[in-house]
Amino acid sequence: MNKIPVWIDTDTGVDDAVALITATSLKELDIKGVSAVAGNTTIENAFRNARDVLSLAGREDIRVFKGSARPFIKELHIAPHVHGENGIGDVTIEPSNAPIEEKNAFDALYEKARELNGELTVIAVGPLTNIAATIIKHPDFVNYVKCLCIMGGAVEGGNITPCAEFNIYEDPHAAQCVFKSGIKVKMFGLDVTLKAYLSDDDIAEIISYNNKASRFFEGSNKLIYAVQERHNGNGLCEHDTCPIVYVAHPELFTGKPCGIYVETQGEITMGKTVADLYTDHKYEDRHCEAYIDINREEFVKIIKEAYRAY
Repeated sequence: MNKIPVWIDTDTGVDDAVALITATSLKELDIKGVSAVAGNTTIENAFRNARDVLSLAGREDIRVFKGSARPFIKELHIAPHVHGENGIGDVTIEPSNAPIEEKNAFDALYEKARELNGELTVIAVGPLTNIAATIIKHPDFVNYVKCLCIMGGAVEGGNITPCAEFNIYEDPHAAQCVFKSGIKVKMFGLDVTLKAYLSDDDIAEIISYNNKASRFFEGSNKLIYAVQERHNGNGLCEHDTCPIVYVAHPELFTGKPCGIYVETQGEITMGKTVADLYTDHKYEDRHCEAYIDINREEFVKIIKEAYRAY
């Protein structure tokens, strides 16, 4: 099998951990590197958590690089009420023994993309600060990326505000930089990720595996489950796992081409991903795709298989 080379950029919170554990289990993916960004939690937590979760998954060989500690312009607003003070639900896991990478995320990502000469798929499941910083520091980066799959935004609605989704709202200026760069963006926003949930029965099954990964899953998800249950009632949404699974199994998702820009000036609409998907007016530049539906049953099977393996 010719594996798909991917780079994962993450603000390693609770659902990011599920995404990383799932990614390491997918035989279709060749994870070339991971970069950490501030978002759900601080950069120190995100960097440590990415390393430790990969270690738990038995993948200390995957190098992790530290990226941006704050958004471009806005102040950083982390979410300890959802992800805990340490970013992974205040659960403690064994620390990674992998060497600490000294190179910054922007240079490491650029060098890997250039080395693979246009074959690298970048998966960003946090604010887009690292991706935008790489574009600004290395403008030809966009020529070396096959596509950018993001968890963020929404064609309709929001969660951090009525208009905006958390990852985009956290650094809307970085997101606008990315969308305007010409890089091919596949957006997995709330339109699809709110459908990508684990039911109570699914959660109980994963916990019943009673292995190191499932015990971590149970402990780390207690806070986020309580918050999500109050807000959407479906169960535990695995937002960040959507673009991960898509790269390996695109047949499970439904997307449509569109143009997308980000509101960076509005007082009420700050961080809104403004898409032309449902409008008569279309942007001249429509190099994006917005994903709006998912085969939830098959998606859940993949997550269960990842945790059962431990």
